[in-house]
Amino acid sequence: MNDEAPSFSLEGNRALVTASGRGLGRAIAVALAQAGADVALGLRVSDSATATVAAIEALGRRAVPLQMDMASLSEIREAVALATRTFGGLDILVNNAGIARVCNAESVSVEDFDATLDINLKGTFFASQAAMTTMREQGYGRIINIGSQAGLVALPGESVYCMTKAAIAHLTKCLAVEWGQYGITVNCVAPTFIETPGTQAALGDPAFRADVIERIAALHRIGRPSDVTGAVVFLASPAASLITGSTITVDGGWTAR
Repeated sequence: MNDEAPSFSLEGNRALVTASGRGLGRAIAVALAQAGADVALGLRVSDSATATVAAIEALGRRAVPLQMDMASLSEIREAVALATRTFGGLDILVNNAGIARVCNAESVSVEDFDATLDINLKGTFFASQAAMTTMREQGYGRIINIGSQAGLVALPGESVYCMTKAAIAHLTKCLAVEWGQYGITVNCVAPTFIETPGTQAALGDPAFRADVIERIAALHRIGRPSDVTGAVVFLASPAASLITGSTITVDGGWTAR
């Protein structure tokens, strides 16, 4: 019988978090640093995360802001390569970047459709592909995709966003099956509505907020960033070494109804 205690420490790990200048991405980056990791910050504007850098450095960890527009394949590849060179390797990739443009399906423009797929799906795929090269050479890696409950349920006015998040959940399985042989796990965290700057406008509508709270079964509260970061740190840690291809829903029971 093996009674070894599970380890949740990320001491010595090297991470890259996309779209980490604010909101959930910032919270994830700081949580990884709190667990012991050095963190590269993928940013659409490379000097837009001074507060995040300061928070990570205050924990005694290294923070490296990188230019990484997730709609640009060249910037994605360059950012992953620079993070790898700076840290001497890359152990964790968190694909957090995503956009949602609310519009009824019959009115979605080609421009909005393409922009959503470029960032949510194409960006996630090619960031994972770029990170996988380093992780394969190391024989170790953790890729964590930030999905959404929208990949499991329909949200009116968000058909394209829902489609991309459903695709992320299945992509997670495909990459897990292909890359497990290299010691790489690939998982997904699918949150409900979380209190962040990105959801502030929607949740500021009293009727919408009340509907969201009602749909979050039993718990009846809006999510906090810490509700999500715990799942991300767990999946990045040695404690989750036999978990791959999975989606953890952090939705307060919304999709259980």
